[in-house]
Amino acid sequence: MKNSYDTGRLNLPFVGIATFAKKPYVADWATLDADVAVLGAPFDFGTQYRPGARFGPRAVREASTLFSFGHAGAYDHEDDTTYLGEDVRIVDMGDADIVHTDTETSHANIETGVRAALDAGALPVVIGGDHSVNIPCINAYDGSRHGAFHVLQIDAHLDFVDERHGVRNGHGNCMRRAADQPFVTGITQVGIRNVSSTTREGYEDARKMGTDILSVRQQRALGAAETIARIPEGAKLYITIDIDAFCPSIAPGTGTPSHGGFLYYEVLEMLQEAARRHEIIGIDLVEVAPDYDPTGSTAVLSAQLLLNLLGFVFHHRSND
Repeated sequence: MKNSYDTGRLNLPFVGIATFAKKPYVADWATLDADVAVLGAPFDFGTQYRPGARFGPRAVREASTLFSFGHAGAYDHEDDTTYLGEDVRIVDMGDADIVHTDTETSHANIETGVRAALDAGALPVVIGGDHSVNIPCINAYDGSRHGAFHVLQIDAHLDFVDERHGVRNGHGNCMRRAADQPFVTGITQVGIRNVSSTTREGYEDARKMGTDILSVRQQRALGAAETIARIPEGAKLYITIDIDAFCPSIAPGTGTPSHGGFLYYEVLEMLQEAARRHEIIGIDLVEVAPDYDPTGSTAVLSAQLLLNLLGFVFHHRSND
């Protein structure tokens, strides 16, 4: 395959408009025609500690230009596979409209964007924002249109608080809200560790509602294949990735860092196994707060992870 810059502009990563991976921007969501639709959700009013994840979508988009040199797909010599060739159509929807201090309206606007992607038959990829943006993402999948599915959460925190001081839709509530949905058949929560914002009762409630909880050390003992094998066979899968699942030594740019987290390949191998075993119906990546990482490495890790995951998803779709 030839590189696009053999016949066109060089278009280096630092040139031009920073859409996700320099893919086309589609402002009119009614005209979406793509395999993947990337939506920014720059909302961080659900945080309980350090803000700043509202700038996550912008940072991840800019970092993603590093991987947009114009190659006709991305060749991986370990897998002897070219991922994300011209047959995979990726577009950038821009951002959902956020109304400052208004969680309900902002979440509704995010849900509208995800529904637009689903209506177009595209795989929604949402970049947050704090983890509360997962709530409208999951809400967009009503069971009558999309059927039942399982959630794979990769995260340092359980996020299973039902209500605290009247708050039900913050970033600590998202997995409880997912479990409330009749079309979510279960949740696999991986990376949960150390002191947590969720009480013992929260863990007990999560297990009663069908969740499978693994710490980083428990996942390492199992390995990627056995971890993903715990997800019910044949289940459709929605993947939500909180960047604080990673060790802050490689991903410091987040609002609630927790030491003892994953390294890159540990997560990548789980995602590759998940894409091999399951139909992936949605993805979000959240809690990138770039101001806490002057190196930009957290955003680069996020962009690299998303692009690799998309490569795995569409490689297995084309070979199934």
